[in-house]
Amino acid sequence: MYAIVEIGGKQFRVAKDQNLKVPKINADNGSSVSFDRVLFFSDDAGKSQFGQPLVKDLTVSATVVEHGRDKKIIVFKKKRRKGYQVKNGHRQGYTLIKIQDIGLAKKTATAKVKEEAEPVAEKKVAKKDKAAETKPVSKKATAKTKVAKPKVSAEKKAAKPKTTKTVKAKKTTTPSEGKEA
Repeated sequence: MYAIVEIGGKQFRVAKDQNLKVPKINADNGSSVSFDRVLFFSDDAGKSQFGQPLVKDLTVSATVVEHGRDKKIIVFKKKRRKGYQVKNGHRQGYTLIKIQDIGLAKKTATAKVKEEAEPVAEKKVAKKDKAAETKPVSKKATAKTKVAKPKVSAEKKAAKPKTTKTVKAKKTTTPSEGKEA
């Protein structure tokens, strides 16, 4: 029995009692973690399930063994004939986990989380409403409000004479006029 699971943006093939190095997870040593992003599952009988994109109600539970850092990776950049060389090193953090079980997700835990989430959302809305009611209006806020200008009627627009721009003619001189003899 094995599954393909997405952990930290990467896909891993996992089986029961397997040790696995994954990108760093924020969990203490010895604590249990579960992964619900299962993309593929195959059981011992040979039956397989493909996710669309995920397999429903299936989780992989694991225990954190240790945290560490991988070997150093050298990053060397060079542009030839330009005198440009940069050498950097990098050590990626990892978490070593041991797969405990591949099985169905517990539906009761998710139902409780959904029930608790709804009243919290209502409380936040109520707090926002109270804050809006009790907030005093400052002098600056009233000064910024725009006053509506009265509309000019069509009669007044017609009464105003339209101004036009007058273009002055440039003085042009002929070559004979410009030269004095």
